[in-house]
Amino acid sequence: MFPVGGIGVMLLGVALAGVVCALLGLALRRRLGLVGAAAVALLVWSLVVIAIVTLIPANGAPGIVSAEGRLETCSWDIGGPAPDGFWIFSGGQRLLNTVIFVPSGALLVVAAATWGRWAVVTVPLGLALLAGYSLGIELTQLELARLDRACDVTDVIDNVSGAALGVGVGVVLAMSLRPWRGRHPS
Repeated sequence: MFPVGGIGVMLLGVALAGVVCALLGLALRRRLGLVGAAAVALLVWSLVVIAIVTLIPANGAPGIVSAEGRLETCSWDIGGPAPDGFWIFSGGQRLLNTVIFVPSGALLVVAAATWGRWAVVTVPLGLALLAGYSLGIELTQLELARLDRACDVTDVIDNVSGAALGVGVGVVLAMSLRPWRGRHPS
C-alpha cells in the first residue's frame, strides 16, 4: 500500500520544497545574480511541484490495487476521455496538464539566459529534458499502480506543449529581465 496521499500531504511537500529551493536560490545568488539564482531555484521548485502533484495520490492512500486491475500499457487514445476537473482546480485536465509545465519552460529560458549565448544550446536541450521528465512521470504512474494514477500519452503531449509555451514566455521574460548581466564569472 502507498502509505501517504491527499491534498494536505501535497501542500506540505510543496511548502517544504519551497523552503529548500529558497535556500538554493540564496546559495546561488552571489554566483548567478539575483535573477539567475531565482530562476534556477524556481525551476527546481516547479519540477518538484510537478512530481508531487502527479505522483502523490490525490485522494489519500488508495490501498490495494489488484494485479488484475493494473493497466499493462499506457493509453494511446490521444485526446481521449479525461475527467472534467482536477482535485483542486476546476477546468479540463488537459488544460491543467498543459499549464503545469508552462512555468518550467519559462524558468528554463531565464535560467539558461544567465549564461548568455549558451542559452541557444541549453534551451532546446532543456526542453527535451522536460519532455523526458514528463515521459518519466507517466511511466512511473504505469509501473506504480498503487499511486492510483493512469499513464496516458496525451498527458505527455499536453505537458510538452505547456513547456514549449513556457519557453516562448521565457524568451520575453529573459529579454526584459536580462539575467546575463547579474552573473559573476567563476
